[in-house]
Amino acid sequence: MFTVEQIKQAHEKVKSGADFPRYIQEIKALGVTAFDTWVKDSHTEYFGENHYQISSQPQYKELTIALESQSEQFTNYLKSHQRGETDYYTFCQHCAETGIEKWIVSLHDMTCIYYDRTGKEILVEKIPE
Repeated sequence: MFTVEQIKQAHEKVKSGADFPRYIQEIKALGVTAFDTWVKDSHTEYFGENHYQISSQPQYKELTIALESQSEQFTNYLKSHQRGETDYYTFCQHCAETGIEKWIVSLHDMTCIYYDRTGKEILVEKIPE
C-alpha cells in the first residue's frame, strides 16, 4: 500500500496546476483510487483498494472559507492556476475566498469535483490523462 510520504514526494513536483495531471498519474500508479482535500488546511484523505485509507497532516494554518460560493470567480482563479500562474497555497487561498470547502478526486473516473460549504457541486472537471 502507499504511504503519505510517497504521495508527498509526488506532490513536491507540483509547482502549479499545470503539473496536476502528471501528479495524478504518479499517485494512481502508487494505488491511490481517490482523495478528498479540505481547503481550510489542505489535509487530505487518500483512499485505495480494499478500504485502505490514510490522511495527511494539515499543510498550513487554517483559512476561513467564505460563506457563499462565487463560482465564476473561482473558475477564473482555477484557470489561472492551471496555466501555472499561481502556486498551490495561493490557489487554496483563492478557493477559500470564493467559498470552496473541498475537492474530491476520483482516479477511476478521472474527475475533480469542487464543493462549497453546503456540499453543492461548484465545478466538475475531467482530469487529462
